[in-house]
Amino acid sequence: MIEQLPSAAPAILGFKLQGKLHDQDYQTFVPTLEAAIAAHGKIRLLAQFEDFHGWDLHAMWDDFQFGVKHYSDLERIAIVGDRKWEEWMAKLCKPFTKASVNYFDVSQTDAAWAWLREGA
Repeated sequence: MIEQLPSAAPAILGFKLQGKLHDQDYQTFVPTLEAAIAAHGKIRLLAQFEDFHGWDLHAMWDDFQFGVKHYSDLERIAIVGDRKWEEWMAKLCKPFTKASVNYFDVSQTDAAWAWLREGA
């Protein structure tokens, strides 16, 4: 499941990702991101992983397609989690985007939002 988090800036979006993600999750997630990109150009994104169990094959493909299409449309990505593999995932995604990507422990969520707001 993907749930949008409140944000004070329209070009900074936040989402909580829980459980296992499916194609249906991306059918609402991707249009929200694309609308923000169309309205503001580059956007910044907070992805908060909570009790996350990965993607099914179709959702993984959806994620890949979004990344290819919008390779340079994200300026900063803050990944928030509490597991070592989520930190590793932040490092793994860096070659697939022009965005600056940083990992924050869940205890540093406020710092992640602050980093996204810097210079915006």
